[in-house]
Amino acid sequence: MRYPSIDRLLQTSQARPWFNEFPRPQIVQGLRQAVQEAREAGLARQEEELVQRAESLLRQSVQPSLVPVINATGVLLHTNLGRSPLSSRALEHVQQLCSGYCNLELDLESGSRGHRDRHLHKLLKQLTGCEASLAVNNCAAAMLLIVDEFARGREVLVSRGELVEIGGSFRIPEVLQRGGARLIEVGTTNRTYARDFAAAVTPETGMILSTHLSNFAQMGFVTAPEPSELVSLARQHGIVSVLDLGSGLLDRHRLPVGLLEPDILSSLAQGWDLVAFSGDKLLGCAQAGFVLGKSEYIQRLSRNPWMRALRLDKLRLAALQGGLLDHLLGANNLPLQAMLNQSSENLKKRAQRLARKLPGARVAACRSSIGGGTTPGQELDSWAVCLKVEQADQFARKLRQGNPSVLTRIQEGKIWMDLRTILPEQERALVLALQ
Repeated sequence: MRYPSIDRLLQTSQARPWFNEFPRPQIVQGLRQAVQEAREAGLARQEEELVQRAESLLRQSVQPSLVPVINATGVLLHTNLGRSPLSSRALEHVQQLCSGYCNLELDLESGSRGHRDRHLHKLLKQLTGCEASLAVNNCAAAMLLIVDEFARGREVLVSRGELVEIGGSFRIPEVLQRGGARLIEVGTTNRTYARDFAAAVTPETGMILSTHLSNFAQMGFVTAPEPSELVSLARQHGIVSVLDLGSGLLDRHRLPVGLLEPDILSSLAQGWDLVAFSGDKLLGCAQAGFVLGKSEYIQRLSRNPWMRALRLDKLRLAALQGGLLDHLLGANNLPLQAMLNQSSENLKKRAQRLARKLPGARVAACRSSIGGGTTPGQELDSWAVCLKVEQADQFARKLRQGNPSVLTRIQEGKIWMDLRTILPEQERALVLALQ
């Protein structure tokens, strides 16, 4: 079976406009692939059919795989969906500071070289009163940096009840091992006392570490030492005390009434030498790992050779600067904070309005979770739009692969769409996707 030559296909009227959009080698590759598919299938194809198939292949080849998603799952900090959405101010800062040049490492007053972390420290100090601060790629990087600097070749004391796996193979014992430290397990899984830590201190001890339990909670016959006891013990022996706070809640008033989570302000007040937390969880900003604490320790971290590999670039610094400004000027400008503060009544009204546009849809009360390794076992009242469809799995798959992509949850054989995580400006696009 004979097929038109690639040169002949390049001269067709349908193919000629492609040269204004695609490089010639890419066009040739698309045509060759279209012909090869027809040849392997043993199908006769006209010029027009081959060109149409080649155009489809060309457009697929430049279609980005990273696309916007409407999150209708009810999980606010959905790790697979990028956790916190960025605020308008954060996006504006990225546009303004990254479309040209900026003073990333330049002191504008002296004209000499500056340090990139100072841009965030001014805001962090206003928000938390911290003595010094540092920002790296994420909280895991922050912990690796801390262990490398203060505990390489030394012992780190950790309660057995806090030897957690946060997710994505991030395990506290393995992080300590990678940082060159020796893990010393203290107490038992459910009950650990300050006296257990005191008994475990040796001349080889370099750090006392407490970690946020993240994705689970301990209940029942449980005891843990007070933070003040561990901080006091560390000071008594000249050991660095470190809290891996993880979730990055600024203060407890930023959560709806009834939800509990350790926060940055309270943790700093407890006197820890260093407190580490994430930027893209309950802080509602871009991905980062913040370390706040004593100036002498932060300075040591900033001089660590790993800092060059872990430091933030101008895009994320710009986004973080915008997000931290939101906390100073009005936290409800942060999309995450707005989602948290939506009342059940408002969500019900939004769900009813959306359901009226979808034949057969009904409204039902549901529960949202914050996610992202925060507030384990705690949920928020919410409202959802439910659709009864045949083959819910296939319907959900079509929604995921649509434009825009829509991620739902399947419950009782129906499609559930939780309004708490659907941004108001996305409702029109969601209706079009469903129709």
